[in-house]
Amino acid sequence: MSEVKRTPLYEEYEKHGAKTIDFGGWDLPVQFSSIKEEHEATRTDAGLFDVSHMGEILVEGPESEKFLQKMLTNDVSKLEPKKAQYTIMCYENGGTVDDLIVYMLEEEKYLLVVNAANIEKDFDWLKKHEDERVSITNKSDDYVQLALQGPKAERILQKLTDTDLSTIKFFRFESPVSFKGIDDQAIVSRTGYTGEDGFEIYLPKTSGPVLWRKILEAGEPEGAKPIGLGARDTLRFEANLALYGQELSPEISPLEAGLSFAVKLKKEADFIGKEALVQQKEEGLERKLVGIEMIDKGIPRTDYKVLDGDKEIGFVTTGTQSPTLGKNVGLALLNKEYTELGTEVTVQVRKRQLKAVVVKTPFYKRG
Repeated sequence: MSEVKRTPLYEEYEKHGAKTIDFGGWDLPVQFSSIKEEHEATRTDAGLFDVSHMGEILVEGPESEKFLQKMLTNDVSKLEPKKAQYTIMCYENGGTVDDLIVYMLEEEKYLLVVNAANIEKDFDWLKKHEDERVSITNKSDDYVQLALQGPKAERILQKLTDTDLSTIKFFRFESPVSFKGIDDQAIVSRTGYTGEDGFEIYLPKTSGPVLWRKILEAGEPEGAKPIGLGARDTLRFEANLALYGQELSPEISPLEAGLSFAVKLKKEADFIGKEALVQQKEEGLERKLVGIEMIDKGIPRTDYKVLDGDKEIGFVTTGTQSPTLGKNVGLALLNKEYTELGTEVTVQVRKRQLKAVVVKTPFYKRG
Protein backbone atom coordinates (compact mmCIF):
# COMPACT_ATOMS: atom_id res chain seq x y z
CA MET A 1 0.00 0.00 0.00
CA SER A 2 1.48 3.36 -1.02
CA GLU A 3 2.24 5.95 1.65
CA VAL A 4 -0.15 8.89 1.98
CA LYS A 5 1.42 12.06 0.55
CA ARG A 6 1.60 15.40 2.34
CA THR A 7 2.10 18.88 0.92
CA PRO A 8 4.90 21.16 2.23
CA LEU A 9 2.18 23.00 4.21
CA TYR A 10 1.04 20.03 6.27
CA GLU A 11 2.62 21.27 9.51
CA GLU A 12 1.12 24.73 8.99
CA TYR A 13 -2.47 23.58 8.89
CA GLU A 14 -1.89 21.19 11.75
CA LYS A 15 -1.18 24.33 13.82
CA HIS A 16 -4.69 25.56 12.97
CA GLY A 17 -6.35 22.38 14.25
CA ALA A 18 -7.11 20.95 10.81
CA LYS A 19 -9.10 17.73 10.59
CA THR A 20 -7.39 15.81 7.77
CA ILE A 21 -8.58 13.00 5.51
CA ASP A 22 -7.10 10.78 2.80
CA PHE A 23 -8.07 12.54 -0.43
CA GLY A 24 -6.86 10.60 -3.48
CA GLY A 25 -3.73 9.48 -1.64
CA TRP A 26 -3.09 12.89 -0.02
CA ASP A 27 -3.43 13.75 3.67
CA LEU A 28 -5.39 16.99 3.32
CA PRO A 29 -7.52 19.20 5.59
CA VAL A 30 -11.26 18.63 5.18
CA GLN A 31 -11.98 21.47 7.64
CA PHE A 32 -10.34 23.78 10.18
CA SER A 33 -13.39 25.10 12.06
CA SER A 34 -16.56 24.01 10.26
CA ILE A 35 -17.48 23.68 6.59
CA LYS A 36 -20.32 26.21 6.92
CA GLU A 37 -18.13 28.77 8.71
CA GLU A 38 -15.32 28.40 6.14
CA HIS A 39 -17.78 28.59 3.25
CA GLU A 40 -19.27 31.80 4.68
CA ALA A 41 -15.80 33.32 5.31
CA THR A 42 -14.86 32.80 1.64
CA ARG A 43 -18.13 34.27 0.37
CA THR A 44 -17.99 37.36 2.63
CA ASP A 45 -14.29 37.98 3.46
CA ALA A 46 -11.49 35.69 2.24
CA GLY A 47 -10.38 32.08 2.43
CA LEU A 48 -6.88 30.63 2.04
CA PHE A 49 -6.58 27.16 0.49
CA ASP A 50 -3.60 24.84 0.20
CA VAL A 51 -3.98 23.29 -3.24
CA SER A 52 -0.39 22.09 -3.55
CA HIS A 53 -1.64 18.57 -4.32
CA MET A 54 -2.63 19.80 -7.82
CA GLY A 55 -0.26 18.88 -10.65
CA GLU A 56 1.90 21.10 -12.85
CA ILE A 57 3.17 19.85 -16.21
CA LEU A 58 5.50 21.95 -18.37
CA VAL A 59 5.15 21.72 -22.16
CA GLU A 60 7.76 23.58 -24.19
CA GLY A 61 9.49 23.57 -27.55
CA PRO A 62 8.96 24.86 -31.10
CA GLU A 63 5.94 22.58 -31.71
CA SER A 64 4.31 23.15 -28.28
CA GLU A 65 1.32 25.15 -29.56
CA LYS A 66 0.64 22.66 -32.34
CA PHE A 67 0.94 19.78 -29.86
CA LEU A 68 -1.46 21.37 -27.35
CA GLN A 69 -3.95 22.15 -30.13
CA LYS A 70 -4.04 18.39 -30.81
CA MET A 71 -4.35 17.45 -27.11
CA LEU A 72 -6.81 20.08 -25.84
CA THR A 73 -10.39 21.05 -26.76
CA ASN A 74 -9.99 24.83 -26.40
CA ASP A 75 -8.17 27.04 -28.94
CA VAL A 76 -4.61 27.41 -27.61
CA SER A 77 -3.74 29.77 -30.50
CA LYS A 78 -5.83 32.44 -28.71
CA LEU A 79 -3.34 32.49 -25.84
CA GLU A 80 -0.54 35.01 -25.42
CA PRO A 81 2.11 35.28 -22.68
CA LYS A 82 0.54 35.92 -19.23
CA LYS A 83 -2.86 34.63 -20.32
CA ALA A 84 -4.56 31.44 -19.04
CA GLN A 85 -7.33 29.25 -20.46
CA TYR A 86 -9.70 26.61 -19.07
CA THR A 87 -9.67 23.54 -21.30
CA ILE A 88 -10.28 19.79 -21.45
CA MET A 89 -8.33 16.75 -22.57
CA CYS A 90 -10.45 14.04 -24.21
CA TYR A 91 -10.23 10.43 -25.29
CA GLU A 92 -11.04 9.47 -28.89
CA ASN A 93 -14.65 8.66 -27.86
CA GLY A 94 -15.21 12.18 -26.44
CA GLY A 95 -14.93 11.05 -22.80
CA THR A 96 -12.81 13.16 -20.47
CA VAL A 97 -9.17 12.51 -19.57
CA ASP A 98 -9.10 15.64 -17.38
CA ASP A 99 -10.08 19.30 -17.17
CA LEU A 100 -7.26 21.75 -16.58
CA ILE A 101 -5.93 25.28 -16.88
CA VAL A 102 -3.17 26.05 -19.37
CA TYR A 103 -0.91 29.07 -18.71
CA MET A 104 1.16 30.53 -21.55
CA LEU A 105 4.37 31.46 -19.70
CA GLU A 106 6.13 32.72 -22.84
CA GLU A 107 6.34 31.85 -26.53
CA GLU A 108 6.74 28.06 -26.88
CA LYS A 109 6.38 27.49 -23.12
CA TYR A 110 3.15 26.44 -21.34
CA LEU A 111 2.26 25.28 -17.83
CA LEU A 112 -0.64 22.82 -17.50
CA VAL A 113 -2.30 22.68 -14.08
CA VAL A 114 -4.08 19.35 -13.71
CA ASN A 115 -6.16 17.54 -11.08
CA ALA A 116 -4.20 15.84 -8.30
CA ALA A 117 -5.64 12.34 -8.83
CA ASN A 118 -4.85 12.55 -12.56
CA ILE A 119 -1.21 13.74 -12.54
CA GLU A 120 0.38 10.45 -13.63
CA LYS A 121 -2.44 9.53 -16.01
CA ASP A 122 -2.32 12.98 -17.67
CA PHE A 123 1.47 12.97 -17.91
CA ASP A 124 1.45 9.48 -19.49
CA TRP A 125 -1.31 10.53 -21.92
CA LEU A 126 0.68 13.59 -23.02
CA LYS A 127 3.93 11.59 -23.31
CA LYS A 128 2.14 8.94 -25.36
CA HIS A 129 1.38 11.58 -28.03
CA GLU A 130 4.66 13.48 -27.64
CA ASP A 131 6.45 14.89 -30.65
CA GLU A 132 10.26 15.11 -30.78
CA ARG A 133 10.02 18.92 -31.02
CA VAL A 134 8.12 19.10 -27.74
CA SER A 135 9.46 18.56 -24.23
CA ILE A 136 7.05 17.47 -21.45
CA THR A 137 8.15 17.62 -17.81
CA ASN A 138 6.23 16.80 -14.66
CA LYS A 139 7.01 19.73 -12.31
CA SER A 140 4.37 18.85 -9.68
CA ASP A 141 6.92 18.27 -6.90
CA ASP A 142 8.53 21.69 -7.45
CA TYR A 143 5.50 23.88 -6.71
CA VAL A 144 3.36 24.94 -3.82
CA GLN A 145 -0.02 26.26 -4.92
CA LEU A 146 -2.07 28.55 -2.68
CA ALA A 147 -5.50 29.98 -3.49
CA LEU A 148 -6.72 33.16 -1.80
CA GLN A 149 -10.40 33.59 -2.64
CA GLY A 150 -13.15 36.00 -1.63
CA PRO A 151 -14.17 39.67 -1.93
CA LYS A 152 -11.22 40.83 0.22
CA ALA A 153 -8.59 38.66 -1.51
CA GLU A 154 -7.01 41.49 -3.52
CA ARG A 155 -6.86 43.88 -0.56
CA ILE A 156 -5.13 41.25 1.61
CA LEU A 157 -2.61 40.05 -0.98
CA GLN A 158 -1.78 43.62 -2.02
CA LYS A 159 -0.32 44.22 1.47
CA LEU A 160 2.43 41.70 0.66
CA THR A 161 3.57 42.80 -2.82
CA ASP A 162 4.48 45.90 -4.83
CA THR A 163 2.97 44.36 -7.98
CA ASP A 164 -0.32 46.15 -8.74
CA LEU A 165 -2.75 43.23 -8.46
CA SER A 166 -5.68 45.31 -9.76
CA THR A 167 -4.10 45.18 -13.23
CA ILE A 168 -4.37 41.35 -13.34
CA LYS A 169 -7.66 40.65 -15.12
CA PHE A 170 -9.69 37.41 -14.97
CA PHE A 171 -7.75 34.46 -16.46
CA ARG A 172 -4.60 36.60 -16.74
CA PHE A 173 -1.49 36.27 -14.57
CA GLU A 174 1.64 38.13 -13.59
CA SER A 175 5.10 36.61 -13.33
CA PRO A 176 7.53 36.99 -11.67
CA VAL A 177 5.81 38.46 -8.56
CA SER A 178 7.85 39.17 -5.42
CA PHE A 179 6.37 39.00 -1.92
CA LYS A 180 7.85 40.92 1.00
CA GLY A 181 10.30 38.83 3.01
CA ILE A 182 10.29 35.92 0.51
CA ASP A 183 13.24 35.22 -1.78
CA ASP A 184 11.43 33.04 -4.31
CA GLN A 185 9.29 34.66 -6.98
CA ALA A 186 5.78 33.53 -7.90
CA ILE A 187 3.20 33.24 -10.66
CA VAL A 188 0.00 35.00 -9.52
CA SER A 189 -3.15 34.39 -11.58
CA ARG A 190 -6.66 35.77 -11.23
CA THR A 191 -8.34 32.38 -11.24
CA GLY A 192 -10.08 30.16 -8.70
CA TYR A 193 -12.52 27.39 -7.95
CA THR A 194 -15.03 29.11 -5.66
CA GLY A 195 -17.17 31.48 -7.75
CA GLU A 196 -15.49 34.41 -5.95
CA ASP A 197 -12.82 36.86 -7.01
CA GLY A 198 -9.33 35.79 -6.01
CA PHE A 199 -5.91 34.53 -6.93
CA GLU A 200 -3.99 31.30 -7.35
CA ILE A 201 -0.31 31.55 -6.48
CA TYR A 202 2.41 29.17 -7.69
CA LEU A 203 5.84 29.33 -6.10
CA PRO A 204 8.76 27.04 -5.20
CA LYS A 205 7.81 24.69 -2.37
CA THR A 206 10.49 25.98 0.03
CA SER A 207 8.67 29.33 0.26
CA GLY A 208 5.13 27.94 0.61
CA PRO A 209 4.86 27.76 4.42
CA VAL A 210 6.23 31.31 4.87
CA LEU A 211 3.78 32.79 2.37
CA TRP A 212 0.89 30.84 3.97
CA ARG A 213 1.72 32.40 7.36
CA LYS A 214 2.14 35.89 5.89
CA ILE A 215 -1.22 35.78 4.05
CA LEU A 216 -3.10 34.63 7.18
CA GLU A 217 -1.38 37.35 9.23
CA ALA A 218 -2.22 40.05 6.65
CA GLY A 219 -5.75 38.70 6.36
CA GLU A 220 -6.58 38.37 10.04
CA PRO A 221 -8.01 41.93 10.41
CA GLU A 222 -10.10 41.26 7.27
CA GLY A 223 -11.64 38.03 8.57
CA ALA A 224 -9.55 35.68 6.39
CA LYS A 225 -9.49 32.02 7.42
CA PRO A 226 -7.72 28.82 6.33
CA ILE A 227 -10.19 26.68 4.35
CA GLY A 228 -10.43 22.92 3.92
CA LEU A 229 -11.63 20.60 1.16
CA GLY A 230 -15.19 20.49 2.53
CA ALA A 231 -15.90 24.16 1.87
CA ARG A 232 -13.86 24.07 -1.34
CA ASP A 233 -16.38 21.52 -2.61
CA THR A 234 -19.53 23.39 -1.50
CA LEU A 235 -18.17 26.66 -2.95
CA ARG A 236 -17.32 25.20 -6.36
CA PHE A 237 -20.60 23.26 -6.42
CA GLU A 238 -22.75 26.38 -5.82
CA ALA A 239 -20.88 28.12 -8.66
CA ASN A 240 -21.47 25.08 -10.94
CA LEU A 241 -17.76 24.39 -11.46
CA ALA A 242 -17.15 20.80 -12.58
CA LEU A 243 -15.29 18.28 -10.41
CA TYR A 244 -13.42 15.54 -12.25
CA GLY A 245 -14.74 12.12 -11.27
CA GLN A 246 -18.22 13.54 -10.69
CA GLU A 247 -19.35 16.02 -13.39
CA LEU A 248 -16.61 14.83 -15.78
CA SER A 249 -15.16 11.34 -16.33
CA PRO A 250 -14.07 8.97 -19.09
CA GLU A 251 -17.82 8.23 -19.46
CA ILE A 252 -18.98 11.89 -19.37
CA SER A 253 -18.06 14.23 -22.22
CA PRO A 254 -17.49 17.98 -21.73
CA LEU A 255 -20.56 18.69 -23.89
CA GLU A 256 -22.77 16.58 -21.61
CA ALA A 257 -21.27 18.45 -18.64
CA GLY A 258 -22.31 21.80 -20.15
CA LEU A 259 -18.74 22.91 -20.92
CA SER A 260 -19.15 23.66 -24.64
CA PHE A 261 -17.55 27.11 -24.08
CA ALA A 262 -14.21 25.27 -23.65
CA VAL A 263 -14.72 22.95 -26.64
CA LYS A 264 -13.88 24.70 -29.90
CA LEU A 265 -15.29 22.33 -32.52
CA LYS A 266 -14.67 24.93 -35.23
CA LYS A 267 -10.95 25.39 -34.58
CA GLU A 268 -8.91 24.33 -37.59
CA ALA A 269 -6.68 21.96 -35.66
CA ASP A 270 -7.98 18.46 -35.13
CA PHE A 271 -7.92 17.48 -31.47
CA ILE A 272 -8.32 14.04 -29.91
CA GLY A 273 -12.04 13.36 -29.47
CA LYS A 274 -13.15 16.08 -31.92
CA GLU A 275 -14.91 13.68 -34.29
CA ALA A 276 -16.93 12.08 -31.47
CA LEU A 277 -17.86 15.47 -30.00
CA VAL A 278 -18.91 16.86 -33.39
CA GLN A 279 -21.13 13.80 -33.81
CA GLN A 280 -22.61 14.32 -30.32
CA LYS A 281 -23.43 17.92 -31.15
CA GLU A 282 -24.89 17.17 -34.59
CA GLU A 283 -27.03 14.26 -33.43
CA GLY A 284 -28.06 16.06 -30.23
CA LEU A 285 -27.00 15.11 -26.72
CA GLU A 286 -28.79 12.14 -25.20
CA ARG A 287 -28.20 13.42 -21.66
CA LYS A 288 -27.30 16.71 -20.02
CA LEU A 289 -26.09 18.05 -16.68
CA VAL A 290 -28.76 20.10 -14.90
CA GLY A 291 -29.47 21.59 -11.48
CA ILE A 292 -32.14 20.03 -9.28
CA GLU A 293 -33.77 21.36 -6.12
CA MET A 294 -35.52 19.05 -3.67
CA ILE A 295 -39.24 19.58 -3.15
CA ASP A 296 -39.46 16.87 -0.48
CA LYS A 297 -37.14 16.92 2.52
CA GLY A 298 -33.87 15.14 1.78
CA ILE A 299 -30.41 15.71 0.30
CA PRO A 300 -29.53 14.44 -3.21
CA ARG A 301 -26.09 12.84 -2.71
CA THR A 302 -23.53 11.80 -5.34
CA ASP A 303 -24.58 8.69 -7.34
CA TYR A 304 -28.20 8.68 -6.08
CA LYS A 305 -30.51 7.51 -8.88
CA VAL A 306 -32.94 9.94 -10.50
CA LEU A 307 -36.23 8.40 -11.63
CA ASP A 308 -39.45 8.99 -13.51
CA GLY A 309 -41.78 6.54 -11.80
CA ASP A 310 -39.84 3.26 -11.90
CA LYS A 311 -37.72 4.32 -14.90
CA GLU A 312 -34.12 5.35 -14.17
CA ILE A 313 -33.42 8.61 -16.05
CA GLY A 314 -30.04 9.62 -14.66
CA PHE A 315 -28.02 10.14 -11.50
CA VAL A 316 -26.81 12.84 -9.13
CA THR A 317 -23.18 13.90 -9.72
CA THR A 318 -22.93 16.21 -6.67
CA GLY A 319 -25.50 17.26 -4.06
CA THR A 320 -25.64 18.94 -0.68
CA GLN A 321 -27.47 21.52 1.38
CA SER A 322 -26.24 24.79 -0.14
CA PRO A 323 -24.74 26.85 2.72
CA THR A 324 -25.48 30.10 0.86
CA LEU A 325 -29.08 29.30 -0.13
CA GLY A 326 -30.04 26.94 2.69
CA LYS A 327 -31.68 24.68 0.09
CA ASN A 328 -31.10 21.01 -0.73
CA VAL A 329 -29.79 21.07 -4.29
CA GLY A 330 -27.81 18.90 -6.66
CA LEU A 331 -26.28 18.54 -10.10
CA ALA A 332 -27.63 15.58 -12.04
CA LEU A 333 -26.89 14.01 -15.42
CA LEU A 334 -30.34 13.31 -16.92
CA ASN A 335 -31.84 11.97 -20.14
CA LYS A 336 -32.43 15.04 -22.32
CA GLU A 337 -36.26 14.83 -22.26
CA TYR A 338 -36.15 15.57 -18.51
CA THR A 339 -33.80 18.58 -18.65
CA GLU A 340 -36.29 21.44 -19.19
CA LEU A 341 -36.51 23.91 -16.31
CA GLY A 342 -39.48 23.09 -14.07
CA THR A 343 -39.52 19.35 -14.90
CA GLU A 344 -40.41 17.26 -11.84
CA VAL A 345 -38.31 14.15 -11.17
CA THR A 346 -37.82 11.72 -8.28
CA VAL A 347 -34.57 11.09 -6.41
CA GLN A 348 -33.95 7.74 -4.72
CA VAL A 349 -32.70 8.88 -1.28
CA ARG A 350 -31.82 5.63 0.48
CA LYS A 351 -35.15 3.74 0.69
CA ARG A 352 -37.34 6.75 -0.08
CA GLN A 353 -38.33 8.28 -3.41
CA LEU A 354 -38.39 12.06 -3.00
CA LYS A 355 -39.64 14.76 -5.37
CA ALA A 356 -37.29 17.30 -6.95
CA VAL A 357 -37.50 19.87 -9.75
CA VAL A 358 -35.05 20.91 -12.48
CA VAL A 359 -33.73 24.43 -11.76
CA LYS A 360 -31.34 26.97 -13.28
CA THR A 361 -27.59 26.84 -12.57
CA PRO A 362 -25.30 28.18 -11.23
CA PHE A 363 -26.98 28.11 -7.82
CA TYR A 364 -24.80 31.07 -6.79
CA LYS A 365 -23.39 33.98 -8.79
CA ARG A 366 -21.42 36.72 -7.07
CA GLY A 367 -22.59 40.31 -7.31
